[in-house]
Amino acid sequence: MNPAKRLAIYERLREQNPYPRSELVYRTPFELLIAVVLSAQATDKSVNLATAKLFPVARTPQAIVKLGEAGLIPYIQTIGLFRTKAKNVVALCRRLIEAYGGEVPSDHDALVSLPGVGRKTANVVLNVAFGQPTIAVDTHIFRVANRTGLAPGRTPEEVEHKLVKFTPEQFRHDAHHWLILHGRYVCQARKPLCAQCVIVDLCEYRHKTV
Repeated sequence: MNPAKRLAIYERLREQNPYPRSELVYRTPFELLIAVVLSAQATDKSVNLATAKLFPVARTPQAIVKLGEAGLIPYIQTIGLFRTKAKNVVALCRRLIEAYGGEVPSDHDALVSLPGVGRKTANVVLNVAFGQPTIAVDTHIFRVANRTGLAPGRTPEEVEHKLVKFTPEQFRHDAHHWLILHGRYVCQARKPLCAQCVIVDLCEYRHKTV
């Protein structure tokens, strides 16, 4: 895909949604971090339902450590892999208190050193909470990048590097949001809704549904 086509894709996505935002509900970088960790292999809607009950009771690392795994599980048991996530979240909170004074670090290496935090989660937090021009690649973005030809790659990390390299600077901060929302609601896995797609004529997918 040539630079002119990439530019046109981002221009259309921006025109459609000038101010994209995460669909996770949060008030602080810490709440965002916890929500993103919980969202792995789960929907944002299910996470928001759980954190709406959790955060009023425990919205700091200290409060979650005090809850412990047994105390946390009742709040998040409607989310997939809740036992593993409870263990990681409590360990993550302990690490935040011990190493960072309870504050969420704005550094990628520091974030991925936390239990339950991988590359994707770190990039989401850096982008959404700290305004850094990172691009987190989840299953939606991986699919969109490959299907459209925007940034094809065999692994999420390869797609991430290509997106960062090829996305014009003025779009880099919001690219993550545009692509994830496009994959979630339009360029869906089983059957892309090409008739509703604003970039259908720019997309290089050979099996369009129009």
